[in-house]
Amino acid sequence: MKRILLIEDDLTYSKIIKNFLERNQYAVQSIQKVSEALHAIEKNTPHLIITDYRLPDGTGMEILEKIIDSQLAVPVILITNYSDIRTAVKTMKMGAFEYITKPVNPDELLATVKEAFKQKNKKKAPTEAPSSPKTQLAHGDHYVAGTTEASRKLEEYIDLVAPTDMSVIVLGESGTGKEYISKRIHQKSSRKDGPFVAIDCGALSKELAASELFGHMKGAFTGAFDHKVGNFESAKGGTIFLDEIGNLSYDVQIKLLRAIQERKIRKVGGNSDIDIDVRIIVATNEDLIEASRRGEFREDLYHRLNEFSIQAIPLRDRGEELFDFANNFLEESNNYLNKSVTGFSSEVKEIFKTYSWPGNLRELKNIVKRAVLLTGKGLVEKEVLPIQLLLPENSTQETGAAKDLKSSFEEKEKSLIIQTLEEVKFNKSKAAKILNMDRKTLYNKIEKYNISS
Repeated sequence: MKRILLIEDDLTYSKIIKNFLERNQYAVQSIQKVSEALHAIEKNTPHLIITDYRLPDGTGMEILEKIIDSQLAVPVILITNYSDIRTAVKTMKMGAFEYITKPVNPDELLATVKEAFKQKNKKKAPTEAPSSPKTQLAHGDHYVAGTTEASRKLEEYIDLVAPTDMSVIVLGESGTGKEYISKRIHQKSSRKDGPFVAIDCGALSKELAASELFGHMKGAFTGAFDHKVGNFESAKGGTIFLDEIGNLSYDVQIKLLRAIQERKIRKVGGNSDIDIDVRIIVATNEDLIEASRRGEFREDLYHRLNEFSIQAIPLRDRGEELFDFANNFLEESNNYLNKSVTGFSSEVKEIFKTYSWPGNLRELKNIVKRAVLLTGKGLVEKEVLPIQLLLPENSTQETGAAKDLKSSFEEKEKSLIIQTLEEVKFNKSKAAKILNMDRKTLYNKIEKYNISS
């Protein structure tokens, strides 16, 4: 039986999810804290982890980082509130399998769990040592150029700078496709046959960032049991892409500046220089000039990197191009999930047009993939969309009344409360204790669900 580790501090929510998954033939261990989760993972590694983002002693991000750093082949599904959507999107980029927004739709949860195990089983054992989990040797993802004036201007800039070896800063909000733009520059350059090595600087620990980027010698520090080739060496003859460059520590910024100026690096613990042959593209969603004024980013490094800058376009400003991206992600998701979804209903298209898309392209990609998973074939309908797309406050204009997708969770919660009350002969004090909620909360829920004895 597949073992799932569930980390959720809301015990009512946890019990509902646990019972639901156990009824579907999964063994579920439920705990409430990050510290407990890390101990449980070390003691008996689960086959799958489902974790809330906000926990009493930390966040689900810490659990994901533990899995990545330990190079464990354990899919992680994040449960999050809508207010954490940008962070959830970032965890997908780091390596989370999927995120699900509250209130959890049971069908969506089960489909996501099944897909996580399916994809895990598809993965074959590597024939060589894996590269750093925070580094990706990127291949040619399908690029959608767009048709608006802003998109045409973006393409002009890419065509202009690609043939050169100039350093480029790609600016833009999280999820706007900065890595896609950087890959496009690489693919149109004379280095296109060389590697494209992408590093998420936000996921690099301060202690190991220099080792990841520049490599280290055996014995350079505790745990350095072998020589390590860094990202700059891995990218020889190609392009190195440093995402969220503003997250690098000041010490690493100094080493990066030297690498750019002298075209040489030195491994941690090494005593000789290594020549490098790479083009450098970086991306950020923050104002690096302001960061340099605060003393958080070196101004000289900024000017070295900013030989040319490109602005990524937020999805909300792309107009009808949104559907070019949505259809592309639909095709990708059909191939990835082996489904046959044909398109989006007119109602879904209207919702897409009015939604504000705070997570931009990355959010759209995840939502389309989830919709394809839940739909299977035919058109994507409104019922499979996450609830945040239907809330008026998240729209750029007023939409019609949205169906309440909370009902699945609320029905489960109501059923659990009734079952518990019946077991204790409607002793509300005992029921509240079993459900791990105070009596006032229980009374409120009894009134809300119109439960009578």
